[in-house]
Amino acid sequence: MELIGYFAAILIGISLGLIGGGGSILSVPVLVYLFGIEATLATTYSLFIVGITSLLGVYTYVKKDLVEFKTVLFFGIPSIISVFVTKAWITPSIPTIIFQTSFFTLSKNELLMLLFAVLMLFASISMIKQKKNEQQTNLQFDIASIIKIIIQGLFVGMITGLVGAGGGFIIIPVLVNLFHIPMKKAVGTSLLIIAINSLSGFFISFQEIAHWQLIFSVTSVSALGIFIGSYLSNFIDGKKLKKSFGWFVLIMGIYIILKETVL
Repeated sequence: MELIGYFAAILIGISLGLIGGGGSILSVPVLVYLFGIEATLATTYSLFIVGITSLLGVYTYVKKDLVEFKTVLFFGIPSIISVFVTKAWITPSIPTIIFQTSFFTLSKNELLMLLFAVLMLFASISMIKQKKNEQQTNLQFDIASIIKIIIQGLFVGMITGLVGAGGGFIIIPVLVNLFHIPMKKAVGTSLLIIAINSLSGFFISFQEIAHWQLIFSVTSVSALGIFIGSYLSNFIDGKKLKKSFGWFVLIMGIYIILKETVL
């Protein structure tokens, strides 16, 4: 199972390098189902793995001028604040057992995984849907756009704090569909936002870490994957990336729901 886990770790990096997200979508299930890490702890481990891997991947996109730094600023600061509030107060306040009957028990770990999966389903639909005459332009930074970015940043930060997701599966649809940023530029921008969010969340709760060797080894393998993904992105059309990413997120979301409820 660990061998499969390390193979999946390469896919974490490839996913981040190729589509600017999906790393946490893979890393949390990989840590939980293949390495046997408790879901609550896996969310913290995921933040480090995805954060470092994303940070390494940003370099190639910066060289190609495919990072929207103003968007990163307006997205990143609210996200960091939201991550801190969520990790420090909201997540610890969730009880270990949420709901229990003689037939069914819903634990904190199961709730977090199900929340993760439901968000994946919503994000996937927005990516799969193809809009007619979709325009992709550089974002205009007027007051209305900045307010929208800040609100989205607060939301993504909360998700990062709750389920250990860097937020790429939410950030990419927002940048492409709401702000009409070209897909490949959205990928580079997303990677930097993910790195900021994930590492901020990790440093808030790194005291929980008990498996440093595992984290470093998975991160090293993922780092190899992100360079492979960044290279492959040179040969794949942005619109195809968008739709493929959507189907990938949809399949993973359905699997997690089935795994936590009936499998």
